This record gives sequence, structure tokens and C-alpha cells, in this order.
Amino acid sequence: MSKPITTFEDFIKRILVIIFWVSLVSVVVILPIYYLLDAEFHFPVDLIHIAINPSLAIAFQLNLLSTEPFRTLFALTVFPGFSFVAVYGTIFMGWVERKFTAKVQLRTGPMYAGKFEGILQNIADFFKLAFKEIIIPNGVDRPAFIAIPFALMAVAGALVALVPLSPTTYIANPSVGAVLVFAILGFTPLVVLLAGWASNSKYPFLGGLRALHQLVAYEIPMILSLVGAVVLSGSLNLMGIVEAQTGLWYIVLQPLAAIVFFIGALAELERIPFDIPEADSELVAGWQTEYTSMLFGTFQLANFSRMYIMAGLFTTFFLGGWLGPAPVPPEVWFILKVTIVMIFMMLPRSIMPRLRIDMLLRAGWVKLLALSFANIFITMIIVSLGVVH
Repeated sequence: MSKPITTFEDFIKRILVIIFWVSLVSVVVILPIYYLLDAEFHFPVDLIHIAINPSLAIAFQLNLLSTEPFRTLFALTVFPGFSFVAVYGTIFMGWVERKFTAKVQLRTGPMYAGKFEGILQNIADFFKLAFKEIIIPNGVDRPAFIAIPFALMAVAGALVALVPLSPTTYIANPSVGAVLVFAILGFTPLVVLLAGWASNSKYPFLGGLRALHQLVAYEIPMILSLVGAVVLSGSLNLMGIVEAQTGLWYIVLQPLAAIVFFIGALAELERIPFDIPEADSELVAGWQTEYTSMLFGTFQLANFSRMYIMAGLFTTFFLGGWLGPAPVPPEVWFILKVTIVMIFMMLPRSIMPRLRIDMLLRAGWVKLLALSFANIFITMIIVSLGVVH
């Protein structure tokens, strides 16, 4: 067992040790992989030469990113891939939520980690979780218990691949992207229920059952709310849906659908007032109760990533995606719209109480389901009148 970190000097030493071993392993692993790939792709510069020539290294890296398979690898891992979503959604927007909620409630929020309004607080929290001991309780289903946080991360990562930031900035562009979104969203209730079951504890299991009931009740209306946009655009391709909004965003033609999707997204993310599955005054932390350290941190990363994704889907289906005045790059328009939607998602946490579970389920199965069917009926009338082509 490694020596516990008790002082700041111990922390710095541990970081330096980690950097040393990561560097060593990188050299040992990356060099053989590079030369194996070189035999197939014939890179223009030798890795040893660029290591001793900085200007050559920069030019080589730029050239490398423009070729396959590195272009795809960059998109998957960096931008618009999961690294961008993790940093933007978890680090930056997580800090925005804490400050925004504090200001609404007349508090200060994070103040000390970073010179400006505690802007480094989420990074400090990440290091805190990273160096905490992972405690796995007795009696849990160990393989499932450990795998569940990464399974939820995989669901979030699969959705990240489907959300385009612009006509040229995307990871995947399937012709049936809308169907894939519906299919991947369906895995979330199963993952959450398994998390509660694998913990072998009453609070997580109750939270998992609540989450299953809630997610099923709200996912169906949320998915039906997107049918209108698919019908109006005549396409299941997400880029086609965005391009069909060139003249008029669908939030104008589909206000009921936008409301249903937004409420369903809050329930999908288990955000107040739909935080019944992890009600802290009743279930401690619900289905996440038994998780500690970076297993718990992985849940938080996945949850904030899912929040970015739901805001991205709302932007894609109802706010014209990346469409905006030409002088501004389309990626900037998309991220700006997503940021505004995420802030609106944060607002109920500051001003609303938690719903009772009977009220919550009645709203999902009765009110939202009725609104989603009404929206489909209205969409058929719009199409029959020839308002859109």
C-alpha cells in the first residue's frame, strides 16, 4: 500500500512520480506503435528527428493530424470528442453551475481555488477524488459494481459521437442518427438499475428502482417529441435536420415538442425537481450511495457529459444547430446555444423543490405523453397545409 498523502509536499512528490512513470511508459509504448504504423502509412518524418528539432516537430504534428487514422483519433479523443466534452461540460460548466446557483440563492459559491471566483474549484475537486481511496463494500457484485460507472460513461460517449458541431466538425454522421439517439438513450435506465442492484444496499436499490420508473416514464414522451422534427425535415440524419431549419428554427413550429423534450431531459439527467432517484434527504445519494473516489467522480463526469449532450440534442432538433450569422464560425454558434440551454437546465435547481414520486410519474405518463401526441397531430396539420417542404 502506498504512503498516504498528508502534506502538500507529499502531493507534489506523488504528481512527479506519476509524471515520470507515464513518460517512461509512453516512450516504451509509443515508439513501437509508431514504427508499426509507419510501416503501413509511411510517415514523412522519423520520430527521433522530430524529438530533437522543435520546429520540425510542430510541422509534423500539424501534418499528422490531417491524415488518417490520426484525424479520426483526434476527433474521437480531443475535439469534438470526449476530452472536449469532459473539460467543457464538467470543469467549466460545472463551475458555472455552482456559481450560478449560488448567485441565484444569494450565496458566494466557490471562492478560493483560483484567483477569479474559484474558477479552479472543479479541478481541485478532481484531484481530491483522484487521490482518494476507492472503497468497495463487502457484499457488492464486484465486477458489475466497478463496471457500471464506465458503462454510463460509454453511453455518454456514444451519444457524443452522434452530435455534430458543424457541417465539418463531427465524429460520426449516420443516415439514421435520430434512431441511434433513441436506441442509446434506452440503455440509461438499465445501467442505473444495475448500479443500484450491484451495490447490494437498500438505499442504492431503492434509488435504482425509482430511476427506472422515472426514466421510462419520461423517455417515451421525450422520444416522441422528436418525431415532429423528423417529419418536418423528412430526414433521420441529424445534419439533415439542422439544414432543414435554415429558414426557420423548429422551436417556432414545435414549441410543445421543445417543452416536452426539455422537461424529459431534466428527468433523464435526474436534475431538480426530478431528483427523486438520488434524493439526499431520503436515500443519501440514491443509486450512487456506495460509490467513492474516482468511481463516484466517473459518475459525475458522465452526468455532466450527458447534460452537454441533452443540450446539444435540444440545439440540434429545435435551435438550428450551428446555424447563425456567417462571420462567426458555426462551432461557436453551436457551443453558445448549448451553453444557454445548459444554463436554463441549471435554473430549476436554484428555485424549485423536489416533486413527489406520484406527481412525477403522473406528469410523465399523462401530461407529457398527451402533449407529445398532440404535437405529432399538429405536425401532421403543418405538413398537410404545406407550411414546410
